[in-house]
Amino acid sequence: MEDSEKTAEGPVSEEESKTSLPKESPTAEEQEEEVEKKISETFFYNYEDIYSRPFVTEDSGIPINLLTLKHSFGYDCTRSVNLLLMDSQTLMYIAGNQLVLLDLKTKTQSYLWSSGGGGIGFITAHPTKQYFAVGEKGKKPNLIIYDYPSLRPYRILRGGTEKAYVFGDFNNAGTLLASVGSSPDYMLTIWDWKQEKIVLRAKAFSQDVYKVTFSADNEEQLTTSGAGHIRFWKMALTFTGLKLQGALGRFGKTAVTDIIGYVELPDGKVISGTEWGNLLLWEGGLIKVELCRAGHKPCHSGPVSQLVLDEGELVTVGKDGFIRVWNFETIDAADSVDDTGLLEVEPMNELHVGRNVSLSFMSKVHDCGQPVWYAQDTNGAIWKLDLTFSNMTRDPECLYTFHSGRIEAMSVSPITYLLATTALDRSVRIYDFISNSQLSEIKFKQGGTALTWAPRVVNPKGGLIAVGFEDGVVRIIEVYDPKGLPVLAGQTNTENAEINLKQAFKPHATAVTALAYERNGDVLATGSKDKTVFFFAVEDEYKPIGFICVPGPVQALQWSPPSHMKTTLLILCENGFALQVPGPLPEEQDTVSTYQIKNLPTQYFHFYSIKSRIKLEEEIALREKKKQEKEKAKLEWIKQQQEMGKEIEEEQPEEEPEEEPLPPLYIPEEPSPILCGFYSAPGKFWLSLGGYDSGFLYHCEFSNDHQDDPENRKDEPFELIPIEDTDDNPIHQISFCTSRLLMFCGMQNGALRVYPLQDEDLSVNTLKEYWSFNVHDNDYGQIQGIGSSYDDRFLITCGGDGNIFTFNIFSPEDVHKELKAKIPSPRSGLEKEKATEDIEDPNAYNLEEVKQKKEYERIMKEAEEKKNKKREELIALRHEFLFLLQKNQELPKHMQLHREQYEMDHRIFEELDRQTAQRIQLVQKELAWEHEKHLIGLQKLRNQFRDSLEFDTVVVHAIQSNHQISTYRLLAMSEKYYQDKERPSWKRTVLKRAWKQAEKREIVRETSHAWSSPFEGEAEKLKTSEVRKPTTHYIGSKHEQIRRIVEKSDKVKAKIMKRKAEWDELYKSKPSDDYENPKDVEDIREAQENMGCYKLKTAPNYRVPEHKRMNTEKKVMQLTSLEVLIHKRKVNMNKEIMSLRDLKISIIDKIKCLVQELKSIQTALDLSEHLPLPPIPQLYPDEVPEKKFEYDSDVLLKFKEEQEAKAKLQEQLEGSPSSCAFRHGFLRAPSIKEIDPMAQAAGARLMKTASSVVTEQRKVFEIEKAEPTEMELEISKREKIKNLYLQETLIKKINALVINFDAELRFLRHKKLKLDVQMKSADLRYITWYEELLILKNLEKRETLLQGRVDTLISEQEATRSKLNSYLAQMEDRKSEIVKLQECEKALYANFQASLGENNEFARFLTKVLKKKIKCMEKKEVGREADEEDENEEENDDGSSLGIDEENAGSEDEVFDDSVCPKNCNEALFRNTMQLRQKRLDIEKALTEEKKVAANLRKKYNALTKKAKVVETSLDTAEMELETFQWEKQQRLNELYVVVPLKLHQVEYLVNGEMPSDFSQALVFTNQSLEYLQKRTVDLHNEKIVQREIYKKAQEQHKQLVQDKKEMDINIRRLEEKCSHLMMKKFGRLVDFEAVQAHSVNIRMEELEVQIMEKEYVHSQELQEWEERILDLRQQLMKLTKENTSKLQQLNRFCLEKQQLETKLDSLKNDLKR
Repeated sequence: MEDSEKTAEGPVSEEESKTSLPKESPTAEEQEEEVEKKISETFFYNYEDIYSRPFVTEDSGIPINLLTLKHSFGYDCTRSVNLLLMDSQTLMYIAGNQLVLLDLKTKTQSYLWSSGGGGIGFITAHPTKQYFAVGEKGKKPNLIIYDYPSLRPYRILRGGTEKAYVFGDFNNAGTLLASVGSSPDYMLTIWDWKQEKIVLRAKAFSQDVYKVTFSADNEEQLTTSGAGHIRFWKMALTFTGLKLQGALGRFGKTAVTDIIGYVELPDGKVISGTEWGNLLLWEGGLIKVELCRAGHKPCHSGPVSQLVLDEGELVTVGKDGFIRVWNFETIDAADSVDDTGLLEVEPMNELHVGRNVSLSFMSKVHDCGQPVWYAQDTNGAIWKLDLTFSNMTRDPECLYTFHSGRIEAMSVSPITYLLATTALDRSVRIYDFISNSQLSEIKFKQGGTALTWAPRVVNPKGGLIAVGFEDGVVRIIEVYDPKGLPVLAGQTNTENAEINLKQAFKPHATAVTALAYERNGDVLATGSKDKTVFFFAVEDEYKPIGFICVPGPVQALQWSPPSHMKTTLLILCENGFALQVPGPLPEEQDTVSTYQIKNLPTQYFHFYSIKSRIKLEEEIALREKKKQEKEKAKLEWIKQQQEMGKEIEEEQPEEEPEEEPLPPLYIPEEPSPILCGFYSAPGKFWLSLGGYDSGFLYHCEFSNDHQDDPENRKDEPFELIPIEDTDDNPIHQISFCTSRLLMFCGMQNGALRVYPLQDEDLSVNTLKEYWSFNVHDNDYGQIQGIGSSYDDRFLITCGGDGNIFTFNIFSPEDVHKELKAKIPSPRSGLEKEKATEDIEDPNAYNLEEVKQKKEYERIMKEAEEKKNKKREELIALRHEFLFLLQKNQELPKHMQLHREQYEMDHRIFEELDRQTAQRIQLVQKELAWEHEKHLIGLQKLRNQFRDSLEFDTVVVHAIQSNHQISTYRLLAMSEKYYQDKERPSWKRTVLKRAWKQAEKREIVRETSHAWSSPFEGEAEKLKTSEVRKPTTHYIGSKHEQIRRIVEKSDKVKAKIMKRKAEWDELYKSKPSDDYENPKDVEDIREAQENMGCYKLKTAPNYRVPEHKRMNTEKKVMQLTSLEVLIHKRKVNMNKEIMSLRDLKISIIDKIKCLVQELKSIQTALDLSEHLPLPPIPQLYPDEVPEKKFEYDSDVLLKFKEEQEAKAKLQEQLEGSPSSCAFRHGFLRAPSIKEIDPMAQAAGARLMKTASSVVTEQRKVFEIEKAEPTEMELEISKREKIKNLYLQETLIKKINALVINFDAELRFLRHKKLKLDVQMKSADLRYITWYEELLILKNLEKRETLLQGRVDTLISEQEATRSKLNSYLAQMEDRKSEIVKLQECEKALYANFQASLGENNEFARFLTKVLKKKIKCMEKKEVGREADEEDENEEENDDGSSLGIDEENAGSEDEVFDDSVCPKNCNEALFRNTMQLRQKRLDIEKALTEEKKVAANLRKKYNALTKKAKVVETSLDTAEMELETFQWEKQQRLNELYVVVPLKLHQVEYLVNGEMPSDFSQALVFTNQSLEYLQKRTVDLHNEKIVQREIYKKAQEQHKQLVQDKKEMDINIRRLEEKCSHLMMKKFGRLVDFEAVQAHSVNIRMEELEVQIMEKEYVHSQELQEWEERILDLRQQLMKLTKENTSKLQQLNRFCLEKQQLETKLDSLKNDLKR
C-alpha cells in the first residue's frame, strides 16, 4: 500500500513536475492504473519550484530579495560525514540550510538550497557520480536526487522518515538507495529511487543510527551501525513477500561501543571500529576476533571513524590523525588464539597527517589518472592526501582551514569590510568579505569567548580588536598590512594581513562573555561568568580602573548611545538581572589596596515573569468575545423571526455548558535566561528572554526604588510586544543597521529575521511585518553573532554550526565589484617593538588577585620591619642587661645583688608565664589533630616495619680488633608456627583419662545406687517395722532370707559365668592349624620388602611405602617444622649475641669506673710517672639500633632547625618572597645571634669565677707550704709505691677485661659461622622442600581424586561386608526358626500318635483328617523354593515324605467327609485331631513364610557377593592407579635438583683413581646407611645360623606337644565316662549341674509368697479398723436408740395427759350444757 502511494505521488508529466507538494491519496482504481505507469528516464523537476525561499509577511511590501547570500566562510566539520567529491574539481559540503559546491580551481562557490527549509541531514553520491542524493531535515523531509553536473532535481523521495535523514547509500549497481532517519522513528528505508518507490522499510534501532551501507558484493545485505550497536540486514523473500530481516551484533565479552566506521568484506564478514581504537571482525552476528597492534596496542589511539576497502587493502581512518593500511588477507583470515580474543597484527603502511588532526571521513577521486584523497578534519580543516606510499608520495596538504565547532563571537570593522571571529578552537581569524577570503589567523593557549572591534574613536585606522578568552584573559590585538612595514634586506612581505598581540591582561577568573567600548572610547568594560564587570581606561596601554560585582553571570554589556545625556552601562545577567551603572572615572577610584569599586551608583532590575498572566488575560478575553458573539447571533435570529411575522415563544434558558477552569498562574522556579537586550531610552531597555518567557520582547525600566537585596526584587516590564513563532524559538541576537531602519534578529533555530522599522521606537505594529529565512542548521545552528558592515551594504551572521554567512542588503552582487577592503596600515615603530608578553598559564592570577597579593606582601613586609625593629631593641636591652650582670659579678660578694632582686615586679613574669602557657595550650589544641594524625601514622609504620620484627640487626664490635658479629634479622613467627604438636596430645590424653575416671565413677555410683537402693529400701522398711506389731518381723525375716538366697544364687551364677568365660577365653586363645604369629608375619613382610635389595627411588620397580608417601599437608608440616627449627636456632644465637652486647655495655661501665679511679690515683702522682690511660671503648650506633627511635627536646629542636634551613633554601630557590608569609609557623626557635651573647656572657662569668678561685687556693697553698719531715717523706714514698701499683693493676685489669671480651666475641663469631653453614644448608633444604611443595600442590587435585576414589571403594567394601554379615546372621536366624518349626511339627505328630493310643480302629481316618491338604498351591510354591536351598536337605526330605503321604491320602479325600465325626469314634479325639490339624496348618504356613524369607535372603546375599567382588576388583584397580600415581609423583620429585655440599674426602666415586668430571652416575649415600648395610650383611649371616637352630628346637617341641595332646585327650575321655557313670548311678539320668544350681531356688515364688503375706497383713489391719469403726457406730446407734425410747415414753405420757384433759374438758362441756 505504501509502495503504491509513493508511486502515485511520483511525477509522470510536465504539469505534475511544477509542484513539490504531495497530492491527496487517490482511490484504489486510480492506484491500480498508476502502478503500471513508470516515471520517464528523461523527467526532471524544476529547481525554481522546489527550493526554499525566504518568508515575507503578506502585504508588507518587503522585497523577497532583501538579503541575498554572498559567501560562506565556515565549515561544519563536526558532522561525521560532510565532504563529497563528484570529480577532481568540485567539492561539496553542507552549510546550514544549503549545499555548498566549491570549485577547487577557481575557489568560487555555488549553492543549492534545501526544499523544506529545515536543513540538510546528509549527502551521498551515486556510484557513477552522475547523481547525488540530499537528505533533508524538517517535518516529513524530502530526499532529493540531483543530476550532476546540471544540478537539476531528478527525483524526490517522500515519506522515508518523520523528522530528519541521517545517512544514505546507493547500492553498487546504483538501482537502490538506502536511507536511515533520526529520532523518533529511526526508519530504515530501501528505495527504488528512479521510480520514487519504497521497496522495503523497517525500524533500524531504538537509539541513534550513524550509518547504513549496502554490501558491495551482495546487494541483498546491508549493515547499519550507531550508538552501542551494529546490525546486519538481509532482504529475504518470505511467503508474505520481500522482507527486511535484521540481526543485532552481539558483543559478548567485548565491551559495548559506539560504532562509527565499518566496512563489509566480500565473504560477508564485517570489520568495524571501536571507541578505544581496535578493530572488530564480525561473522554471523558475533565477534570473531578483536584486532590490535603488537603489545596489545590499539590500532588507533582513539575512535576509528572510517574503514575503506581500496584495491584489495584495508584502510582505516582514526580520530588520532593516522591513516593506516592493513593486509586484507591477514585480517580476513584472522582468528583468536587465546581466551583474550585479541589478535596482534601490524599495518603495512601508515600516514600521520599532522598534529592536532582528527580525521572523520575521506573521499577518493582520480586526478589525471592518479588517486587523490580528500579528508575531513574535525578540528577545522580539509586535507589533500596521497596514499600511494611510494618514493614519490607527496606530503599531506591542508587546502582550507576553518573554525572548529561553534563560533563564539563575531565583530565587523567600523571602517572597512573586514570581519573578526573567535571560537573555542583557540583561534582568532580575520576575513575580507569583499574578496571572500581569510586574511589571517592567530592561535592562543585558550579558546576565545568574546570579541569586539574597537570603534573609530579608539583607533582611527580600525585595526584594534579586543578578544576575551575562557580563562578570563583579555587580549588586545591589532591587524595591519605587513606591506606597510619597512622591508629588510633579502625579505619580502607577501601576506595580505598580519595580527600582532599588543597587550594581554587578566581581569577575570573565568570566561569573558562580553566586551564593550564606551561611546567616547575612553573606557572598556569586560563582563565574565565570575559575576564581575571590569573597567579599563583606554589609552595606548589599557589601565585598570576597577570592577563591580553583579548578581549573576554576565550575558551582555551595552553602553548608552550618544543620544543619551548620561553615559551609562547596561549590564544583562543570565539569571534575569539587569543593572545600570554610570561610567567610572579613573581619577576618582582608589586602587591602592583593591580594584573593587564599592560606591558606584547601581540601579537593579530583577525580571519577574508576566507571561502566564498575559496568557490568562488573553484566555479570558477570548472567552468573553465568544459569549458576546453568541448573544449577538441570538438577537439577530430573534429579529429575523419577528420580521417574518413569527411569534417567538418564550423558551426556557438553555443551560450553558460548564466552562473549563482557567489555567493557574505559573512562575518558573528558575528565572528565564536573558539572551539579549538594548537601550530604548535613558533608563529604559528592551529584553529578549529564553525558556518559559520566550515569545515576547519586554520593555523594561529601572525604578528609583532602591532595595538592599536585589534578590528580593520583583520588577515587571511595563510593555511587551509578542513576536510571531518565537514561543520555542527565542531571539538570540539583535542588531541594527547604522540608520536603524532595519532590525536584524538571530533566532535559536538558525533563522535570520529582518524587521523594517518606520521610526526608531519599537511597537506592536512595527514588528508585525518581517522577512525571515533559515540559513544556519535548525538543530544546533543558533545564531551567535549578527551585524552589518559599516556602510549597511552587507550583513554577516555566525552560528553554533560553525558557519559564517555574508549577505548583500538591497543590492545585487555586480554593484560591489568595485569595492575593496582596506587593511589598516601598521603603527610607526611596530617593527622595533619587542614581542608582548602573553599570559599563557590558565591558572595565573587575575588583576584583583595580583593586587591583593601585593597588598598582602606590603602588609607583611611592614609587619616584618616592625618586628625587626623590636628585635633590635630587645637585643640592645639584652646586651645592657648582660653588662649589668657582669658588673654585678665583679663586685664583692656582700655587695652583689641576688637574682631575685632583678625582678622589679614578679607579676610581670607570672603574666608572661601564664600567656606562654595559654599559647602553648592553644598551639597544642591547634595541632591536636595533626599530632594525633602523626601518632597514628607512626603507629602504623611501627606496626608495619618494627612490630613485625622479633630481632633487628645488632652488630657487636670487638674492642681491640676489627672483628664483629651481627644478629640475625628475624621477623616474628606467626602463632600457627608455635602450635606444639605434643601439647595437644598430652592434653587429649589427660582429658581422656579424666573422662574415663569420671565415667568409671558414674558407673560405680550408678551400680552402687542400683544395688544399694533396693536393700536400703528394705532396711528402711525393717527399721520402720521394728515399731510395728510382731507380724511385720516375720515379713522382714522373709525379705532377709530372700536376699541371702538371691546373693547365693548370684554368686553361683557368677562362678558359673566366670568358669564359662575362662573356657571361652581358653578356646579363643587356642591357635588354629594355619595360625601364624603376627610379629613373624610383619618381620617376613619387612624382610621381603626391604632386605636383600636396596631399591633406589629412581628405580622403575620402586614402590613408595605407605608411611613414606608425601602429600601437601605433610610437606607443609615439614616446612613449618623446619622453619620453626631454623627460627629457634637463630633466636638462641641472637640471645647469645645480645648477652654479649650487654656484657660489652657492662665492661664499658666497669672501664669507665676504673679509668675514673685511675685518674684519681694519677692526680697523686707526678706527670712523669703517669702511664697512658687506656681508651674507653665506645658503643657504635649499629650496636644500639633501638636508640634511633629515642629522642628528646634537643633532638627535636635540631630536627626543627634542619627543616627550617631546608625551607629557607627552598624559598631562595623559588624566589618567592610571599611564600614565607603563607608558610610562617606559630613557633620559632631563637636564632643563634639571640642566644650567643647570653651564652658567651655566662661562659665568661663561669671561667672568671673558676680562675679566681684557683688563684686564691694557690696563694693559700704557697703561704702554708713548708718543708716536710722524715716521717712525712716516708709516708709519701709509701703512698707513691701504692699508687704506682694500683695504677699498674687497674691498667692490667682494664686490658684483661678487653682481651676477655674480644676472646668471647671471636669464640661466638666462630660458633655463628658454623651456624651460618647449617642455616645455609637448612635454607637449601627449605628451597628443595618448597619446590617439592609446589609439585605436590600441582598434583594434589589428582591425588585427592584418586585417594577419594580408593576411600569411597573401601567404605563401599566395608558397607558391603557389613551387609553380607548381616545377611548371614539373618540367614542363620531363619535356619534356626525353620528347625524350630520342624521340631514343633514332629512334636505335633508325636502328640497325635500318643492321643490315638494302640490299635485304634479310626487311626487311619484320623490320620487322613490330620494330613488333609487345604492349601496345595502354597505347598507347591514352597516346594519349588525349598528345592533351591542346599542347606535344607533334611527339611526337604521331610517335606517330600510328608507330601507323598499327603498325596497318597489325597486320593481318598473324596471318599470320606472330615467335617463329621464317624460313629463309634471318640468325639474328644476327633476334636483334638481337628485342632492338631489346624496347628499343623499354622506351622506349615509359618514354615513356608520362613523359607520364602530365607530364599530372598539367599538371593540378596548372592547378588551382594557379586557386587562385593566387583567392588574388590575396582578397589584393586584404584589402588594400582594410586600406586602408579605415587610412583609418577616420586619421579617428578626426583627431577628436582638437590644441593648436597660435600668435602673431597667424602667422594669415593673414582675413575681410574681420579676424580671424574661427570657425577651423573654417582650416588650420594649417608655413611650411617652405608655402614648399616655392611653391618647388616654380617648380621644376616649370623641370624641365618641362629634361626636354623631355633627351627630345630621348635620341631622337637612340636613333636612333644603333639604327644602330650594325645595323652590329655585320653585322660579327658576317661574322666567324662566316669562322671557319666556316677550321674547315672545317683540320679538315674544325665543331669546338667549348672542348670540345677541356677534353678535350685524359685525366687519369684518366694517373693510372691512374701507379697501375699504383706497383703494379708494389710488387709487384716484394714479389717480390724473396720470392725472398730462398726463397734463405734453400734455404740452410737445404741445411744440414739436409748434417747429415742425415752422421748417416745415422754410422748406417751403427753398423750395420756392430753386424753385425760380432753376427758375433763368433755365433762365440763356436758356440765355446762346441762
